[in-house]
Amino acid sequence: MPALSPTMKEGKITKWVKKEGDKVTSGTAIAEVETDKSNLEVETYDDGVLLKILVPEGSAAPVGSPIAWIGKPGEKIDESAAPKPAAAPAEKAEPAPAQSAAPQPSAPKAAPAAAPAAKQAAPAPEANHANGRVRASPLAKRIAQETGVDLGSISGSGPSGRIVRRDVEQAQGGGGQPAAKAKGPTPVTLTRGERIKPEVLPVSGMRKVIAQRLTEVKPGVPHFYLTVDLEMDAALKLREEAKALETKVSVNDVIIKATAMAVRRFPRINQQMDGDKLLQLHNVDVGVAVAIEDGLITPVVRDADQKGLAEISAEVRALAEKAKKRTLKPEEYTGGSITVSNLGMFGVDEFIAVLNPPQAAILAVGAVTPKAVVRDGEIVVRHMMSVTLSGDHRVIDGAVGAEYLRELRSLLEHPLRLLF
Repeated sequence: MPALSPTMKEGKITKWVKKEGDKVTSGTAIAEVETDKSNLEVETYDDGVLLKILVPEGSAAPVGSPIAWIGKPGEKIDESAAPKPAAAPAEKAEPAPAQSAAPQPSAPKAAPAAAPAAKQAAPAPEANHANGRVRASPLAKRIAQETGVDLGSISGSGPSGRIVRRDVEQAQGGGGQPAAKAKGPTPVTLTRGERIKPEVLPVSGMRKVIAQRLTEVKPGVPHFYLTVDLEMDAALKLREEAKALETKVSVNDVIIKATAMAVRRFPRINQQMDGDKLLQLHNVDVGVAVAIEDGLITPVVRDADQKGLAEISAEVRALAEKAKKRTLKPEEYTGGSITVSNLGMFGVDEFIAVLNPPQAAILAVGAVTPKAVVRDGEIVVRHMMSVTLSGDHRVIDGAVGAEYLRELRSLLEHPLRLLF
């Protein structure tokens, strides 16, 4: 059972796409698995025959335990030695959704008492390059393609010597962490679609003390909260003008774009605590909280600061639809710089949102309602919206959060800035 999400502990087999005796090839989907986040397909990396299904449909198995045996046609397996899913100990899962294939055991040959695959020692790394084909997880392949890493030069540390995410990241970084920069973060100009690996920043003595003291007061992740009221009349007008041009743009789409651009201009918001290290992200990816039948999930709009409102609108609708159908892929709901949680459509005026780890900030957005306000000594009616920032006080301080909200307010109250 592969780890298909960072928080996955076990997976439930909802359907076997292949049956015992069927031939399978590398990249073939053999089963559908329900995780804590979504329903995903499990693929095999190897050619062969599905010899034995160990976990029937409707049953669950912990991450790392065997769910099937794949081997050569006619190969015999010692079924009495096969571990049962309920009793199999969960192996240490990949920290991110890097695996996407059922483990392939080495079936016993002459000795009937041979240990099953889950108990055998890991094969030598060079097994990854057997028959001239490089075996790597889909996530590892994607990262390698984006970063220009040659998979053929990497020894895999995953099951059966497969290349997983950490192998690619270590190869990209020369086996070590990137060198930390002495100066503070500055906005980084990216070309559209360019992905930059987060860099490790030095953690000052003061920041370490702040993190320690605040964690003592508020165990776990110490939150702080800042609330501002924004005028949304100009943003509403922009939405109506887009509608007149037959372009579907919602208020939430405008908020997502403004959220991303404000992060780009205040990169301190785009930092995350990673153990005893501080990570500076460079891409601005915005999570969008979506309520589904049995919980909440946050699909991510990648590089939202570089996308137009119409593109963001279409992407958010597509991600929300996939979320409700539980068909999101791990790369569509993991990571992110900041999350937008909007309950305005439910008539909620103001609320506080809980952080979405490891992100250091989340925005709780309320309803847009007409209110009487004082402007230039006169009482006028404006469409107002409340936004509350929850921040990880180990990473950012109140002043940083306040500067960010000031920029967000400026962008939303003058939304033409979003177009340039």
